[in-house]
Amino acid sequence: MREIAGPPSPELVEEGRLLFAGECTFYFGSPRIDQLPPIDLPEVAFAGRSNVGKSSLINALTGRKALARASSEPGRTKQLNFFNLSERLALVDMPGYGFAKAAKSVKEDWQETMFAYLRGRTTLERVILLLDARIELKASDKDVMELLDRAAVVFQIVLTKADQVKPGALKKKREEIEALALKHAAAYPRVIVTSSETGEGIEDLRGEITRFARSSDDTTQS
Repeated sequence: MREIAGPPSPELVEEGRLLFAGECTFYFGSPRIDQLPPIDLPEVAFAGRSNVGKSSLINALTGRKALARASSEPGRTKQLNFFNLSERLALVDMPGYGFAKAAKSVKEDWQETMFAYLRGRTTLERVILLLDARIELKASDKDVMELLDRAAVVFQIVLTKADQVKPGALKKKREEIEALALKHAAAYPRVIVTSSETGEGIEDLRGEITRFARSSDDTTQS
């Protein structure tokens, strides 16, 4: 049985604070897999169902109100959005999945496109998979976990909207998801609980993500 890794060290948390306090700008939008930006920075991608709070979490991490924008119509955003974080890391906002109104062909196209990105992007270090702490796991969430397993891309589960769940129910939810993560070959076993409203878990997640950032010394020399 895999052991659940510990949280980032205080030093890494502080490095994460400084990293995410730096400049973060949108630099590329890829509607198709053959239109990705050149491989350069290490990448951390964010995936999740429509309405999971992905845009809010990215904005909370970077301390900006509208860096990532939520669509008024769930499932409307169809492209991979790339953000340059201090010339040390690329944050990739993946299109939301699980939108009920989408045609079957659109859902299949999403899986095909995302699988191609996941398998073919050599700079992709980790996928942050967001799950809504308030609701039960959906079939589309399970499908994406299996897709990540097949793509052999390490993913870490992050629970969102924790401020809207009572402590007892939240503890039970976290234990349930941690047990689920241990069943997936590509899952990083540590689950982080977050709230974009209260800031819970944001420092922790910044520290985790900072593990993959290019060294600030390398950035200075280049």
